[in-house]
Amino acid sequence: MGNCFTTATTITTTTATTAAAFTSKKSTAEIAPYDCVVKVNKPTPSVRLCGSPNSILTAYVRFALLYKSISPRFIPCDNPIFESEVPTVLRVGSESVSGSRQTLLDFVESKFPEPSLNNIGDADDGDEVSPRVVRMMRMQHGSLRWHLARMVRWAEDLAKRKGKKAGDPTVGSPKMEFKKFASTYSQLLELLLEHAQMEERVVFPGLEKDDRGLCKAANEEHARDLPIMNGIKEDIKAIGVLDCGSPAYQEALCNLSVRLKSLQKHCQEHFEEEERDLLPLVEATELSTEQQKRTLAQCVSAMRETHSRLFNFFLEGLTPEEAMQYLDLTTYAVIKNNLSPNFV
Repeated sequence: MGNCFTTATTITTTTATTAAAFTSKKSTAEIAPYDCVVKVNKPTPSVRLCGSPNSILTAYVRFALLYKSISPRFIPCDNPIFESEVPTVLRVGSESVSGSRQTLLDFVESKFPEPSLNNIGDADDGDEVSPRVVRMMRMQHGSLRWHLARMVRWAEDLAKRKGKKAGDPTVGSPKMEFKKFASTYSQLLELLLEHAQMEERVVFPGLEKDDRGLCKAANEEHARDLPIMNGIKEDIKAIGVLDCGSPAYQEALCNLSVRLKSLQKHCQEHFEEEERDLLPLVEATELSTEQQKRTLAQCVSAMRETHSRLFNFFLEGLTPEEAMQYLDLTTYAVIKNNLSPNFV
């Protein structure tokens, strides 16, 4: 999905992903937006990031480094009993620092000044909360677009290889790779369903108070795509028990690739319609500041799994800049509405 950063310019995803495929050990299907960052050939000190894999602070610092084309070595450090006491520690060369987010970001900025983190918008910018809901929905669409595109690329690659082993040894045997493929689609399916439920339960009812039937087409599209999504899940289950490389396996992979492309097309059209026709109306809705805050909180709460168990998976579909902005939005919702931190 989205944009890939260079030191001075922005290049398209297609070009960047192709370039990254030649330099990364990952298969093309596994390359995330932040893997597309064009690295600058200049010596950099060793960078290590230690913290909880579930820490918002650790994630934010990691994406700040990726935004600056620095890929830190992440060292998981978790304490299931006293998780809140696990500090996030950043080590650059022989220097290390821990503390608040601002302390860590100031350290990152001092060591790697370009591009500046000041260029990234903050969730507290402006006085209105309604645009935050719109930004959140746009970024959700962006992540879902990227994940759908990855599944399509991956399915095409599987069909082209006809059950043969991938060139990337880290993917494992064909059976192992397909299990990873099935697991990835299951996670994507959960994201898609939660996003649709959030719209139906929170966003659309608010719009239909002023104009009944306004969201009828969007709701119908959700209902149309659900059988397609579930059908693909059943197809994947059926393929998983076939013999790799058999004629039936090869035919099923080709059919799966076609169905995923169809789903991608439907979702792309749906997202474009929402962004063109409905999101501007969300911005125009006349809500009090407190109502707007509650709407943002309800959007976060309605996507419980997306903002907890699946959060790292979801963030993979965003560029580093977008990921930091999304983390700001969810943190803002938690703080301003006294939500449980478990949502994020």
